Amino acid sequence: MVSFNKLSIVIPAYNEARTIHLILDRISNVTLINNIEKEVVIVDDCSSDNTGDAIENYQRNNPALNIKYFKHEVNKGKGAALHTGIKSATGDYLIIQDADLEYDPEEYNLLIKPVVRGDADVVYGSRFMGGSPHRILFFWHTIGNKFVLTFLSNMFTNLNLTDMETCYKLFKTSVVQSLNLKERRFGFEPEVTAKISRVPKIRIYEVGISYYGRTYEEGKKIGWKDGVRAIYCIFKYNIFSKK
Repeated sequence: MVSFNKLSIVIPAYNEARTIHLILDRISNVTLINNIEKEVVIVDDCSSDNTGDAIENYQRNNPALNIKYFKHEVNKGKGAALHTGIKSATGDYLIIQDADLEYDPEEYNLLIKPVVRGDADVVYGSRFMGGSPHRILFFWHTIGNKFVLTFLSNMFTNLNLTDMETCYKLFKTSVVQSLNLKERRFGFEPEVTAKISRVPKIRIYEVGISYYGRTYEEGKKIGWKDGVRAIYCIFKYNIFSKK
């Protein structure tokens, strides 16, 4: 058994004023196993709406939730927001959480269990495993994620992940902080996967999670150009730039 005291929840946020309080409510309501504490690290990537005001209001009205808030003065991209959040995390482990409602914080314990059992250093939450609920959307996104991006990534990392592009990734904080992460936008997923796979004796697990996807009208931001960039990053960080 492995015990750890605190989980850092890293949230990159961009124009999420409408829903940020909802995801924070869900995080606040989650009780982590083994009395693990929660630290919420939010990075507002220079939103053009009232995301910053919404976060600050939530902080004032909910002092029991340990929130650390950072704001970029210029828009740098999701990856850059994650870099800021990861560097600022003080938990023994950290998990990445999008600011929307596509992923359910109630499932944090699913990712934590392989760690506390002493089996894992890294746990990915797969949208393509298990019997949890999945909203039915975007056939070509699914094909691209599962059979192109994840497949290509696995070819070079020699992992057998089913969902490399998942948001839910749980890392030992000291390990992910030791990586030289560079991608400032949506190339974060293939880059961190490539680099974490090369950590000596790293133990990577995967668990099934649910997925409540958004349409573009509901605020989904990733598009086909991000998929092209992800392919580029798979080759870049597995072949041409391994550091």
